[in-house]
Amino acid sequence: MPPSATARDVLAHRVPAQQLDRDTGTVAGTAVLDLGVQDTGPDGGLWALANRGVVPEPGELVTVWTLRGAPHRYRRTDLPAVAAATAPFSEADAAKRVFDAAKPLRAAGIPVLTALDRIAGRMREIVTAPTGKGEMSRRLSDALADADGPGPYNRWCRPCGAVHLYEQPFRLAALRAGLELQPGTSPPVLQPVPGFAPAATVPDRLDVVRAYLHLLGPATPAHVAGYLDAPVREVRARWPEDVVEVDVDGERRWLLAADADRLGAPAPGVTRLLGPFDLLLQGRDRETLVADPARRAATWPTLGRPGAVLHDGALAGLWRPRRSGSSLTVAVEPWVRVSPALRAAVGEQAERLAASRGTRLRAVELA
Repeated sequence: MPPSATARDVLAHRVPAQQLDRDTGTVAGTAVLDLGVQDTGPDGGLWALANRGVVPEPGELVTVWTLRGAPHRYRRTDLPAVAAATAPFSEADAAKRVFDAAKPLRAAGIPVLTALDRIAGRMREIVTAPTGKGEMSRRLSDALADADGPGPYNRWCRPCGAVHLYEQPFRLAALRAGLELQPGTSPPVLQPVPGFAPAATVPDRLDVVRAYLHLLGPATPAHVAGYLDAPVREVRARWPEDVVEVDVDGERRWLLAADADRLGAPAPGVTRLLGPFDLLLQGRDRETLVADPARRAATWPTLGRPGAVLHDGALAGLWRPRRSGSSLTVAVEPWVRVSPALRAAVGEQAERLAASRGTRLRAVELA
């Protein structure tokens, strides 16, 4: 019989795997950077790293569009291998990752991988210096249009009132073109990565399937595929051999064998205000993190995600920031009894959050 674990065991395992239980660390030794730290919103990548004790030096990190077309931060020295590790596994995978953009390309007889390479080539020609996304989009759309119409690369965008590329091919081709995002720019500004060339091989720690299993295991191939937007069969084809089976509340899952001894250890007694897109909240087994359906819907709404309060190895509530001028209020919706220890810990983390934003903490609203 495989070893068994509860949902609480799984979360308690992921907290130290993702190094949320440490106070100091380095960019080189931060495991979540192997998979990428999503940099969405004001409490994105840098706050996720601060929660793991890391304050990167200028230039240590690079921001690029990768998994699911979202901006992620990586070690700059890893970028060639990241480009190879996060690229679609196959033509079928590429077609899935670009969603509705695959249909017109298929109708025109253009493989999606060929299309991504063609888009990347045009991007390299256009972006020779920092260029805003809007400007690049306009020039790219013109460059890829057919003589008598928008062609298979472009679509009519009703919100923008203009013809431009489908969004996912645009984003997924940018790193193939050797382009990075200027941090903190909105709308995004893209610029060339000096001397960029994708790596021929990928270190094990940057293998996205292995990295997911290490950071978000125990997991199934479907969990990993959902995170990558890849077909399940492509993930199964790359499933590591050095895994062990684990029964999680009656479901068969797998964990890297090297991590199995730590499963079942006591939950670290830490409190963190996790950003809405922190990796701990990115696993595709949301019911494991939040059992109650109503709370789960509140944690992952379609729009306007809140952050989550991690306390003593469990999610203990939700939080939202409210900024007014130079001050910040953190409003917390607790799911547990608010003890003096929890109140003090949340207050300390709110102070850290305000400092990371360069603001003053005005209040913590904690019922």
